Amino acid sequence: MKETNQKKEHRSAVFVTAGRKVMAGETKYTPLRLFFMLGGILLIGICVALYRMSGFGVDPFSCMNLGISGFLGMTFGNWQLIMNAGLLVIVWFTVRNCIGPGTVINMVFVGYIADFLCWLFLEQLGLEMSMPLKVAFLLTGTLSLSIGCAAYMTADMGIAPYDSVAFIITKYCGDRISFRIARMASDVTVLAVGITFCLLARNSVWEIAGLGTIVNACCNGPLIQLFSGWLKPKVAGDR
Repeated sequence: MKETNQKKEHRSAVFVTAGRKVMAGETKYTPLRLFFMLGGILLIGICVALYRMSGFGVDPFSCMNLGISGFLGMTFGNWQLIMNAGLLVIVWFTVRNCIGPGTVINMVFVGYIADFLCWLFLEQLGLEMSMPLKVAFLLTGTLSLSIGCAAYMTADMGIAPYDSVAFIITKYCGDRISFRIARMASDVTVLAVGITFCLLARNSVWEIAGLGTIVNACCNGPLIQLFSGWLKPKVAGDR
């Protein structure tokens, strides 16, 4: 239990450190950091697509957006852009220094990358999702998300609007709530919203909140920590 808590605190420190650097304007935008940022966002979009095609559930924020978009009859990419735009307005008035080039690119392209890949493989190529393939997509998606997040965070070129929510909570709650608790609270909240709208739309809850959601929660942090350790030395002198 002690080791688990230490890992959680380390993951929280990674997010907080990245946020503080952006907020303090300490990041120098270089070609390598730009490559890490763009590559990371591409991998995150691929992950969301793989999770969706696996049918085992997605990450909490995608769960909310899939639930609401299904209820409204909108595409995932369109609704996620609207949601991110709304969050960006809040971030602008609260922790605007968290905003960078990566913030805008993330909020615009992740949803559309996922939509495009799902359309390509399921509708155009007619991919049959057998159970082994679903499991492979789940595992590959988890790996893709971890590497993507590690690269995106290492680039330090802005924080995604949803990731800024935890910073907003800690800013206005002071020392009463840690970053880790704030992030957990936001994840649980959006997960509950996604499930609620999915039920209202009478869609399958397990496709947006299930095994994939649990795997994401348990494995994403440690894997991000692992890959961040490999990537950070590459940009350490690129300032």
